[in-house]
Amino acid sequence: MIAYIEGKLVEKTPTYAVIDCGGVGYLIHISLNTYSKIKEVGICKLYTHLAIKEDAHTLYGFYDETERKIFRLLISVSGVGASTARMILSALNSDEIQIAIATGNVATLRKVKGIGEKSAQRIIVDLKDKIEKDSGIKDFSFPTYNNIKNEALSALILLGFNKNVAEKAIEKISKTLDGSEMKIEMLIKESLKIL
Repeated sequence: MIAYIEGKLVEKTPTYAVIDCGGVGYLIHISLNTYSKIKEVGICKLYTHLAIKEDAHTLYGFYDETERKIFRLLISVSGVGASTARMILSALNSDEIQIAIATGNVATLRKVKGIGEKSAQRIIVDLKDKIEKDSGIKDFSFPTYNNIKNEALSALILLGFNKNVAEKAIEKISKTLDGSEMKIEMLIKESLKIL
């Protein structure tokens, strides 16, 4: 198994990257989240997963080990292949996937193209215990953030709201409240009224 590949980034597209390592160019399939984190030039290191089928050996690359762990958990679910797992990791980041699975949020997973009600439920049922037990994956049961806005945003995401929509609502409400009125409960309640 190839744990990671580190070398000069030769080519980068939203679906794959080519890394020159020791004079060999490795074509590595990536998610949009990994694509957005890779720098345009210079040395690049991607954690990898090699998928072997009868007709192809395909290398998948991830910016960090957490994303690779999520990918491996997703492909362990019956009916979820590498392409579907990559699609999920392109539509949602690792944190959003973990929160959706840990909280049983079917709606968040259904937003991903190709994931229906049954597939989303199967992913949650199969992975909920693994997400909660895996020490290498963050614990999202009780997120801790530095300020009230981030705590409110985390709560709204756990309730199933889209991150971008929730952020806009929180910003809108926080402008109407002064510092003394800014309590997490108030911010969440007022945001819920406009969501």
